[in-house]
Amino acid sequence: MNFIECHEEPIHIPGSIQSFGYLIGIDAESHTITFFSRNIADLFKVGSSKELFGRKITDFPESFQSIIDSEIYMSLDKFTRRKNETYFDKIFINDKEYHFSVFRSELYIFLEFEEVIINRNKRISNKYDNFYIIDNEKELWNHLLETLSKVINYDRMMVYKFMMDGSGKVIAEKKNENMESFLGLHYPESDIPKQARDLYLKKRKRIFSNVYADTVPILSKSAESIDLTFSASRGMSPVHGQYLKNSGAASSFSVSIIIDDHLWGLVTCQNVEPKHIDLEDRVQAGIFTTLAANAYSSFKSKSELNYRLELNEKISQLKTEFLKHNHLFDSLIECKKEIKNLPEADGLAIISDENIITDGNTPDVETLGRIAEWALGNTDERIYVSRSFLKDHGKELELTDNAAGIAIYFIERDKNEMLIWFRKEFDEHINWAGNPEKKIEVFSQNGEEKHMISPRTSFRIFTENIKGYSKRWNSRNVSAVQAVRDLILETSHKNYNAIKRLNDELKKVNEELDSFSYTISHDLGTPLTVMKLNAQMLLGNLAADAEKSKTKINSIIEEIDNMAEMMHDVLQLSRAKHSEIQLESLKTAHTIEKISENAKMTYGSPNSEIIIKECPDVLADKTMLHQVFLNIINNAVKYSSHKELPKVEIEGAEDGQTIIYRISDNGIGIPVEEKHKMFKIFNRMDNAKKFKGNGVGLSIVHRIMKRLGGDVDFESNSEGTSFILTFKKPYI
Repeated sequence: MNFIECHEEPIHIPGSIQSFGYLIGIDAESHTITFFSRNIADLFKVGSSKELFGRKITDFPESFQSIIDSEIYMSLDKFTRRKNETYFDKIFINDKEYHFSVFRSELYIFLEFEEVIINRNKRISNKYDNFYIIDNEKELWNHLLETLSKVINYDRMMVYKFMMDGSGKVIAEKKNENMESFLGLHYPESDIPKQARDLYLKKRKRIFSNVYADTVPILSKSAESIDLTFSASRGMSPVHGQYLKNSGAASSFSVSIIIDDHLWGLVTCQNVEPKHIDLEDRVQAGIFTTLAANAYSSFKSKSELNYRLELNEKISQLKTEFLKHNHLFDSLIECKKEIKNLPEADGLAIISDENIITDGNTPDVETLGRIAEWALGNTDERIYVSRSFLKDHGKELELTDNAAGIAIYFIERDKNEMLIWFRKEFDEHINWAGNPEKKIEVFSQNGEEKHMISPRTSFRIFTENIKGYSKRWNSRNVSAVQAVRDLILETSHKNYNAIKRLNDELKKVNEELDSFSYTISHDLGTPLTVMKLNAQMLLGNLAADAEKSKTKINSIIEEIDNMAEMMHDVLQLSRAKHSEIQLESLKTAHTIEKISENAKMTYGSPNSEIIIKECPDVLADKTMLHQVFLNIINNAVKYSSHKELPKVEIEGAEDGQTIIYRISDNGIGIPVEEKHKMFKIFNRMDNAKKFKGNGVGLSIVHRIMKRLGGDVDFESNSEGTSFILTFKKPYI
């Protein structure tokens, strides 16, 4: 009997699928049938299953005519060029409608089928923007669960966040009133081991309709195990099945929360009774989860940028104080309280040879000496951080609870110069969903008995007290230590003035890159995701109204191509230096008309009117010009849309050696007291809070116009706003 750890269980090759699905696998080159689920005979009229091996679908027209006639199968090579990308269609088999999904994985093309289930209780709107007006993590995830409940509505729905060690915590929950709450509970890493997390990153939606139903074996031409990673109906592992049974669930559904290409968490849902969710509803749940993840990433990035700006301001103030002194040690002593507070530490020790200066709550001098000696002999990094220093080294160094966590920056090891930040012991306890200790039991898999880690039989709250740890040093704390390091390196260098000039130039470039990077991820990334997912869903409706659906899909694909091109251009622009901008004579009329048309559809009201007058050529960079007009025209249409008769006028005129464009609206106007900060990044006026926006656009416009050698200004009153764009006149 073999013993298998949870992280070793081969869950991607279970050898079976769930009973709601049907699967045929064909060779990607020859298109001959290589494997299939045993229940295929229940769906298609086929004789002996052995007759299928080595033959093509087209060899059995009487049995597989509905597959053969489908658009996906007729263009199979076209649809399966990209691996692991699923395409959807709907076909009728024996007078019943089925979802038909096709994807290629390595050497095989998978054909999957499941019956269409009409969800008459589904209640959703087409407003995808709701997630982006929420800037609170708790509210955002609760809003996601509320939205998903109108589509899938399981008995218990949770947002599960992964910790750095692979364990997880329930941070949001929506459940039936008679169910026990799991909100705030922790789950050990073994509940979702590494190979399961890897699969959740690859296959982002996973359903187990009925954990008590028998699975359907895969029949293969050879003895090899078929990799079912991307199969929607992949069978579950026996350990996971038992885990769900122990938790009282008969069905589960999960959607991966992906942020910055990492598995940040899961939306995980459980139902007391068996429950299957239609494929379209699962895709819809995936769309909403992606939107929530993008919104979370967006406001976290904004928050992080604000923190960086505040940190830079504090470091600038410290730099002024540092430069008042001739010796680094004097500067550190003078600013010790500020340096201690930057990474939110309880205490700070400044050590230089035999000299030790402290601030706040620190160990005594003798203990500090032992810590410094240990650090010099046992660490190689320039910066060392630990939150378990008391637990790991408390006995050997005779530490007290004010040294539970430390962060060390070695200024110069040879001179025994270092800064040590301290955090006191944190009285921490973790509420686990059941005792996380592992137990070994025997499970049967593919006819073979194996010793495996057993899932817990109880999910009753188990409290674990943690000793010897401080609060976690988060990424901001580490950034603060790094900022102090950079400050010391900068101000102690002989060529300070030269470095200062380079730093100022680098800061300017970084601010520019921050603005464009934010625009790319927020303004371009999300629409591409939504359009692509909706395009795939529209493919499923071709049978109902083929020509109309094709028109919609072609329109979406055209917009995706346009936006992909713009994303490429802006990415290239964000990496370029000032001298690499390509100024040329550009016609503006078509650009303005296209942007105005889209703005009216996206932001306008039915009564919105856009008047476009003269549009003279300008000297500019093509990508930058589009970005300027996009932001200004979108704002004009958006902020006037609540008027009874919204009106926007766009007109350009020559003025000597310049071209001046005026974009005027009759919108909300700009309060006098806020005019001075109009072009600052992330600034939003109080009277604009009811409109969607992020306060980035005007900052980008201001920076672009300066780089083009032009200018941007505005005039505003209670009757509306006019933005004035001044461009250079093209060369004759």
